[in-house]
Amino acid sequence: MPIAPPPPLKAGLFGRGGAPKPPKTTPTGAPPPKPPPGLRIEHRIGIQAPAEVIWEVIADLKSWETWNPLYPKASGEIHIGSVIDVTLTLPGQQPQQIKPTVLEWVPNEQLHWRLSMMGGLVKTTRFIEIETLAEESCIVSDGELFAGLMGPSIGKRMGRAIYRGFLEMDEALKARAEALWLSRKDPARA
Repeated sequence: MPIAPPPPLKAGLFGRGGAPKPPKTTPTGAPPPKPPPGLRIEHRIGIQAPAEVIWEVIADLKSWETWNPLYPKASGEIHIGSVIDVTLTLPGQQPQQIKPTVLEWVPNEQLHWRLSMMGGLVKTTRFIEIETLAEESCIVSDGELFAGLMGPSIGKRMGRAIYRGFLEMDEALKARAEALWLSRKDPARA
C-alpha cells in the first residue's frame, strides 16, 4: 500500500514559507518596477474640495506662512529645476532654512522636490500628490523618501517628528482648502 504524500505546509521545511512562489509580473509579462531605495515616510488625508482648490493653496508659496505649520515661510516659483527657499519647522525642533530643487510638478496633481544635505550623504525627495476621488473629494499624499548613505538612518531617527509635521501640515491644508471651497460654493458663508 503506497503512502500518501504529506499535506503542504504553510511554513514548509525549516519555516521558510513552503514552495517558492512564482515572481509577480505586470500585465505585459515584465517584472514589476522596484520601489525607490531608501526609507519612505508618508501621511495621507481626505479633503472635501476639488483638486484645483487644493492645488491653488499648495502652489501659492507666499501664503504658506498663513496656514502651513511645517513650512511657515516659502518663496520662489514652482517650475522644473527652480530652487525654492523654504523654512522647515519640525515639531520640537529649531527652524531650518532649506533650498530644495523642484523635480516635477503637474498642476492639480503633484509637486516633487529634491534636497541634498551633508555633502550628498542624505538625499531626500519630498512629494505632495493629489488624487481625485470625485468632483469635490480628493486624497492628498504628503511624504518624503530618504536615500543616500545616511538618509534612511536619519529618516528613522527623526521619523516621528517628520510624520507629526506632515500630519499637522495636512490638517492645516484640509482646513484651508475646505474653507476656501465652501466660501466659493456658498458665498453667504464666507
